[in-house]
Amino acid sequence: MIPVKNCEQDRQEIRVWCDGCYDMVHFGHANSLRQAKALGDVLIVGVHTDEEISKHKGPPVFTQEERYKMVKAIKWVDQVVEGAPYVTTLDTLDKYNCDFCVHGDDITVTADGIDTYYMVKKAGRYREVPRTAGVSTTDLVGRMLLLTREHFKRGDKEYSVALEHSSNLGTDSTARSPYTGCSQFLPTTQKIIQFSSGLSPKPTDKVVYVAGAFDLFHVGHLDFLEEAHKQGDFLIVGLHTDLEVNRYKGSNYPIMNLHERVLSVLACKYVHEVVIGAPYSVTSDLMDHFKVQVVCHGLTPTARDADGTDPYLVPKKRGCFKVLNSGNDMTTEDIVQRIIRHRLDYEDRNSRKEQKEMAVVKTLQNAHVKQNGDYNEKMATDAMS
Repeated sequence: MIPVKNCEQDRQEIRVWCDGCYDMVHFGHANSLRQAKALGDVLIVGVHTDEEISKHKGPPVFTQEERYKMVKAIKWVDQVVEGAPYVTTLDTLDKYNCDFCVHGDDITVTADGIDTYYMVKKAGRYREVPRTAGVSTTDLVGRMLLLTREHFKRGDKEYSVALEHSSNLGTDSTARSPYTGCSQFLPTTQKIIQFSSGLSPKPTDKVVYVAGAFDLFHVGHLDFLEEAHKQGDFLIVGLHTDLEVNRYKGSNYPIMNLHERVLSVLACKYVHEVVIGAPYSVTSDLMDHFKVQVVCHGLTPTARDADGTDPYLVPKKRGCFKVLNSGNDMTTEDIVQRIIRHRLDYEDRNSRKEQKEMAVVKTLQNAHVKQNGDYNEKMATDAMS
């Protein structure tokens, strides 16, 4: 009797390699890794050291240890390789048994202006995925630098005008937030579906709820969510609207708009579901609707609601409120201060990065023009002969 061939067992596992700086890990990075994972079975991600990034690109905002931790927490990542080389070689792909390398369609060059993927491209072991338009680390650094310009800060008067304007529109204020107007990201329901786990809590699951701004998603948020995840079986994160965040944070926060913050949180492997535009106070209706059994908050101070009430009054009365100590006290404001302290360094970094990329683009354009010219000349010669 001839044995039946099991195609599923015989199918070779496809291992995909990605690498990068992953500085200030945002939903654009996560989306790139999501697309890369879809091209294979196992996703290996190499993360460069601070020294390599400083040499080729400029000073990173986050330390290498922070960046390693952030990438490990992205739900599509299977393995992280720490200290990956800045230029991707065939030896690196072979060392980790990867079939090919995946990168976005943006340009990445060394300090000498050399394409960091030229080796794997030449060997035919390179795949490209569309870059997420409207967000980049350079863009986010630029947004934070705006905080240092007094004319961009908004006071109570501007807040009142914005509030009145959004009420007159009769629509979700976050769609036209005056606080994050520099964002160019265009959200879609399809993108949210792609990031969502699509899971619902089982009847036996212990549901945990946390809420906040989660602006510029960072390792402080990550460690808190990991701790909250341990309190039950299903973690729901409530994200406040831009207008609400601005009410309790002031200045021109949030730096990332609601839709950007939703994707950043959804990409985290500890999170099962997100409530978009959650109420600031945790209400009985919210807890009953999602069958929440535990409500958590970190050690950071809690601002009162607009009417002066404690936003966690209901869960406290129910005896299910927990204050968690994640062991990490980093805040979004801390990251902004890092940028402001080294403002000139980051402005120079952004400028040099742009110049190098423009030089590569010009070189590629010239090569394309020359190639077309040679082709036209050959066609003309052939026609005359």
